[in-house]
Amino acid sequence: MRNEAEGTPELLSFWAMKIVSQNSRSSVWHLLALFTIVFWGTSFVSTKVLLGYDFSAVQIFTFRFVVTYLILLLACHRKFRCENFKHELILFVCGVTGCTLYFWTENTALTLSSSSNVSLIVCTNPLLIMIFGGIIYKTERLCKRQVLGCLVTFVGMVLVVLNGKFVLKVSPLGDFLAFGSALVWTIYSLVIKKLNGVYSTLFITRKVFFYGMLTSLPIMLVEKSPIPWSNFALPVVSLNFLCLTVFSSLFGYLIWNKVLKQLGTVLASNYIYAIPLVTIITAVVALSERITFLGVVGAFAIVAGMVLAEMKKK
Repeated sequence: MRNEAEGTPELLSFWAMKIVSQNSRSSVWHLLALFTIVFWGTSFVSTKVLLGYDFSAVQIFTFRFVVTYLILLLACHRKFRCENFKHELILFVCGVTGCTLYFWTENTALTLSSSSNVSLIVCTNPLLIMIFGGIIYKTERLCKRQVLGCLVTFVGMVLVVLNGKFVLKVSPLGDFLAFGSALVWTIYSLVIKKLNGVYSTLFITRKVFFYGMLTSLPIMLVEKSPIPWSNFALPVVSLNFLCLTVFSSLFGYLIWNKVLKQLGTVLASNYIYAIPLVTIITAVVALSERITFLGVVGAFAIVAGMVLAEMKKK
């Protein structure tokens, strides 16, 4: 009895340390997901700044892909090909959907429709991922509480995007392209899951940007807009390009692809709802825009919904 009594605290201590260790690892991935959302949320402001210096939207995301790929090539250059043609084709689809088509449809939609419309429609992709992810992958199916959390977060995102301005103008082509943007990101998120356990995150991300670069360069050439090379000498231009390349593209995609693997595609994608929140906070600080009371309510709803959706069962 004495030995059992002495062993009990040690056993409890072992399981306590194990539970803390597991929770700590999970918290790290949630924290990294938030960091990625911050990177992506601020990228809208950086893009808006660069558009003011005569760069076209196509030029901006093409330069991002080229520079990011070259950096990744320096870091990972021992392996160039996938194990088979099927895997190569999957990464080609990821590069086209997650890079080229996503940015092209979103940026084109912004020129045809209001930013509120585009933001609302684009940020529906977590709902699409939740629906199709649950159909395709049994492991990605959510419980009722998690679905409720996703819906609460979606409502909060709507309030943040509208920010007190309930004036939505329908633009069929622009809204269609915005929905296309949400759809191609959904395809990217669900397809890339197939290779997460086969290749390293660094290799996958490098291949994605390679195909993104390869398919976006022709679009830039067809556009035929003059490139304002001299503006790269301006600190504000070079700094914003640095933020877009290093933080939004390089770190953003590397971390996000790993987060998708660790947290699951559906739950990780719920963090995308917070992008408009990060964008509006950045705009308040950098561009002197204002946030309304409904925007604040939406911010709290986003946080509450995310906590509800991400909490694990006891």
